Amino acid sequence: MKTLTLGLIFLGGLVAQAQNQWPQWRGPDRTDHSAETGLLKSWPEEGPKLLWTTNDAGFGYSGPAIVDGHMYNMGSFDGEERLMCFNADTGKKVWETKIGDLLENGWGDGPRSTPTVNDGHVYAVSGQGNLTCADAKTGDIIWTQAYKDLGGKVPNWGYTESPLVKGKLVFATPGGKEGAMRAFDKKTGKQVWACTEVTDPAHYSSPIFATHNGTAQIIQLFMSKLIGVDAGSGKLLWSSDWDGRTAVIPTPIFHDGQVFITTGYGVGCKLVDIGDNAPKDVYKNKNMKNHHGGVILLDGHVYGYSDGFGWTCLNFDSGEIVWSEKKALGKGAIAYADGHFYCLDEKSGEVVLLKATTKKYSEKGRFTLDPQTENRKPKGRIWVHPVIVNGKLYLRDQEILHCYDVSAK
Repeated sequence: MKTLTLGLIFLGGLVAQAQNQWPQWRGPDRTDHSAETGLLKSWPEEGPKLLWTTNDAGFGYSGPAIVDGHMYNMGSFDGEERLMCFNADTGKKVWETKIGDLLENGWGDGPRSTPTVNDGHVYAVSGQGNLTCADAKTGDIIWTQAYKDLGGKVPNWGYTESPLVKGKLVFATPGGKEGAMRAFDKKTGKQVWACTEVTDPAHYSSPIFATHNGTAQIIQLFMSKLIGVDAGSGKLLWSSDWDGRTAVIPTPIFHDGQVFITTGYGVGCKLVDIGDNAPKDVYKNKNMKNHHGGVILLDGHVYGYSDGFGWTCLNFDSGEIVWSEKKALGKGAIAYADGHFYCLDEKSGEVVLLKATTKKYSEKGRFTLDPQTENRKPKGRIWVHPVIVNGKLYLRDQEILHCYDVSAK
């Protein structure tokens, strides 16, 4: 392998993505902002038009990545987990390939993360921690790294991290004493670095990429700390204590040299100013206690479901609640597109179109996902986040994938 230099690995800043692509977890830059425009500003009483449904997705909580008219996700079938490719316009399966043995879990078996599509390849993590690179056209396996061989231990609810690909590297979090974070050459799978300064077990958050003070870094949240790692070398740049409990899940948000994190189980949220790699807490409170539905930063405000408050708008700078609504819709996931939030109730399957405003909770339509699976485990819920791309809304409940037309054209 040729020697990698920082200048070759990182071009600085985010690579521009086409408007009609959703190549990874939470979209092109992991903010859960869809670049779609020309979408419906309100829904008819029956909801948007259903374009197609397929019952061929297998079991699990893997979300979709959509690139060049193809949808990539994962599911379990007959004791094994598979990476799959579907035609995003018709729901027809194109290929599938085994990537690991089945993860069994009381909240639902199967894979939990979203694949990442990059440069003609698909990168996916199975529930038991196999990081696999496959050809995006054929599904042929190119390389695999097993987290157990790297000192990793499967978390209580399985590996849920969605792999991060940037430049020539794939970043992953197997956890463990041999180095909690790793970087691999995306073409060969060969390890480039291990962050041995961090030895925490893996939890459930996915890392993000940021450039701060001219340094490319990977930001990741563990149970007891938030960290920033030099993307080229794996050196720990900074660390901020966190008092996570049971499970830390939501993806961090980076903005203007600051990082917002939130955790459920009564913990709350905080905003960290990284500074000159000497992080300081701007605030820390319990106004946003997001379990696992995710939060979104939009125009200086953070939106999402907060345990105890319901759907909440939080001032990013101060951490104060601007509005909250607990009765209108139950706990769940959130996505953003074209001036609106798409909110999903994890228990009932209700989907709400919510105007993105700091004034109040303002619904512009709702419908209930139908059909829903009859095979979900009693502790399971509808936990796959909504995805909006190419004028379509994609939703998943275990083996059932739905595609709705939300375009106003």
